[in-house]
Amino acid sequence: MRGEPSCPKCGGRVRAPGLFADSWQCDVHGSVHPLQPVIPPSVEALGVVVHRAEVPVWMPWPLPVGWLFTGVAYAGDDRSGGRATAVACSGPGPLGGIGELLLVAEELGVGLGARYAGIDGPDPGPGMSIDKPAQTKVLAAGRPTPLWHVNGSPHDRAVFAGEARGLWLWAIVWPEQSGLLMYDELVLTDLRDAGAEVELLPCGALTPRLLS
Repeated sequence: MRGEPSCPKCGGRVRAPGLFADSWQCDVHGSVHPLQPVIPPSVEALGVVVHRAEVPVWMPWPLPVGWLFTGVAYAGDDRSGGRATAVACSGPGPLGGIGELLLVAEELGVGLGARYAGIDGPDPGPGMSIDKPAQTKVLAAGRPTPLWHVNGSPHDRAVFAGEARGLWLWAIVWPEQSGLLMYDELVLTDLRDAGAEVELLPCGALTPRLLS
């Protein structure tokens, strides 16, 4: 299950730093922060990512009723630390069925959020109309944070993006109609600031969304 690091933008193979380059290299995208292999969700796995993260590790907290933590991933290495994080959770959708939410925090240009959003990246780009009012907002680490709908993603998901703590915040929801979840003013916690209550986090099976 461990696998190998991959390109955060395309999932392709990457080469470790060596004689000719001091950073990880993708044949298509050049220098990248490698996406580390995704492992099954557990409090311990989450703790590893939180410990290494140089960016927020966002999660709805407390989780909505019936929702479970279903995976975590990060892009970066031992030298740079985590420059992008992705946290997945799933539970009852607002219109029935199962909904899935993926929250990505990343530095400019990493490209992990755009990959999971299914858009040409590495950032939201022209698909996010910031000249118009934001469609929704979340409370991120206690601060009202506007999010704009990002156009151009596949029809099976709803994508929102904005800025929190000076970094990109992506919220990607499956299926598309479960995007209604984002209009309930979710409360997001940066798990780097969370206490021992995280040890009570309910965990589900690993979502395939993180592997796509």
